[in-house]
Amino acid sequence: MTDAGHDREQRGATGQFAGRRIVVTGGSRGLGEHVVRLLLSEGARVATCARKPESLEALRSSLDTPAALFARSLDVSVPELLERFVEDAVSMLGGVDGVVACAGGARGRGITEASPEDWAATWEMNVGHVARLVAASTPHLRETGGGSIVVVASVSGWKPGPQAQYGSAKAAQIHMVTSLARELARDGIRVNAVSPGSMLIPGKRWDRMRQEDPPAFARFRSEFPAGELVRPEEVADVIAFLLSDQSRAVTGVNLPVDKGQNAPTPEGY
Repeated sequence: MTDAGHDREQRGATGQFAGRRIVVTGGSRGLGEHVVRLLLSEGARVATCARKPESLEALRSSLDTPAALFARSLDVSVPELLERFVEDAVSMLGGVDGVVACAGGARGRGITEASPEDWAATWEMNVGHVARLVAASTPHLRETGGGSIVVVASVSGWKPGPQAQYGSAKAAQIHMVTSLARELARDGIRVNAVSPGSMLIPGKRWDRMRQEDPPAFARFRSEFPAGELVRPEEVADVIAFLLSDQSRAVTGVNLPVDKGQNAPTPEGY
């Protein structure tokens, strides 16, 4: 963790989310980890889940305030596991004020190679997971008088690139947000999407390309007007804004956080 991240965490209960209770799926690594750390640093109590228990334990052991985190290992595409996690998280936190659907992913390659199982798995990781998370959380958000739901979509949901199963699932998430925002407005619940551009995360695809194939990485950087990929902490800041009272008039939007990225992959459009 950076010195800035440590300083944020030390602010604890004096932060803008002091007393808030927030559920985050996919919070052990990458963008999700940045979101969890930011919320904890601003005083929130957080419940998160991820597939790998070792990643969750590494996160917990690195925190100065581990008691503020409720964590469980599970696959968000398994309905009963996700729903039970939400119920137990609400019980542990004493309610819920905000939800971040950060878990997601993709399976399969191009259209002639991807199997029906690849399409179904990609859909469940993204669209099915969000639908069940919102459905399970909504009754509890109603009890607290409303709240904010943020869905992490992707630049691939509205700027086409391979593979189609991932882009179409992310596009469905964006459309779902606009529909749910209208449906849940009467309950005081806001629903928004954030569409990150390609993020430079240590050990992930673009970081590996940067190290293993510098010429290809340089070509990909040209898709960004400023020549820089998105950093996950930049996306986390926007998610925090959408969870905060500062965005109380914002609902039903898809907010790109992509530094003006053109094509979402090195293959172009």
